[in-house]
Amino acid sequence: MTRLIATYLVRAEAAAIEARARAIAVEQSVEMPLAAIDDAAVLEDIVGRVEDIADRGNGMFAVRIGLASATIGTDAGQLLNMAFGNTSLHEDVVLADLDLPEALAARFGGPRHGIAGLRARVDAASRALTCAALKPQGLPPARLADLAERLARGGIDFIKDDHGLADQDYAPFAERVAACAAAVQGHRTRYIPSLSGNLDDLRRQARQARDAGADTVMVAPMVAGWSNVVALGRDFPGLALLAHPTMGGFRIAPDLLIGRLFPLIGADAVVFPTHGGRFGYSAATCRRLAENARVSAHRQRPCLPVPAGGMTLARVPELLDFYGPDTMLLIGGGLLAARERLTEETAAFVHAVAGHSYQGKRRWP
Repeated sequence: MTRLIATYLVRAEAAAIEARARAIAVEQSVEMPLAAIDDAAVLEDIVGRVEDIADRGNGMFAVRIGLASATIGTDAGQLLNMAFGNTSLHEDVVLADLDLPEALAARFGGPRHGIAGLRARVDAASRALTCAALKPQGLPPARLADLAERLARGGIDFIKDDHGLADQDYAPFAERVAACAAAVQGHRTRYIPSLSGNLDDLRRQARQARDAGADTVMVAPMVAGWSNVVALGRDFPGLALLAHPTMGGFRIAPDLLIGRLFPLIGADAVVFPTHGGRFGYSAATCRRLAENARVSAHRQRPCLPVPAGGMTLARVPELLDFYGPDTMLLIGGGLLAARERLTEETAAFVHAVAGHSYQGKRRWP
């Protein structure tokens, strides 16, 4: 019986950590007293096993637990459930890592387009990519389309919906997508609509986006549901998926959740809050996250990291030196604040990214 290995960071007293680890192993596998189980195969093959406990200091322990791959099946939501379902209710536990058997990882597909596919969309063979966001909430489709057209004239590679844009009365999805897609026609720029709702809604919106000419869409896995994201990718293999991190503060290490698991379930690019912005990720976390996304884990295509969250034109050199050229810088309010000079400020952003020298930093494979 093959097993995946989940690593949890657990805050506990040294005298209690072994019992605590065994309790997590049971909770994440059979969720009942072992003495009540009378099936030898369940006890041998299904019950979680404590593989290792490492003292990290200051009352923190890394607990490695082997969980039966058979409990996952082919459902991405079940992977999340079995790895961290009930244990996520304990405030002193963080899911830090998952080591998946190759056969299990292969069930979820991974990125279908990856870095190379996104580069091909905008004919950018080696430089970093650029992205802007349509904001704020409350604008009608015509106003959003006007912003998209002005950004496209500035030469931006991708324009994505703000993740809060859904199917609201003031900007109905179909109307918004048709207007914004038309606004970027004739430019290299690609428009990325944000999909939302239940699986029927996601599929309907994906068809509408595709019919309007979009070849990339955005989805929030923690809101839409992991199983739905996998289904969306399988149903629309020609659409690249940009994953948004909203609701990602779930006590799963972000370099695991965003950097490895979102690509596992089909994300071709992952948005995340970069260090030094308006969120609290450290530089070390951001580096691990970006590296995890770009590594071809489980023979899958590498995924494009998209640092965001307080991006400014002034930070372009610093962030490109930090992340390297296999990156897409996402800027929202930092461009939109230019107002009547939006096209000019966009062009300055695009020029700064395209002209950066990277101080000899290598490209990722």
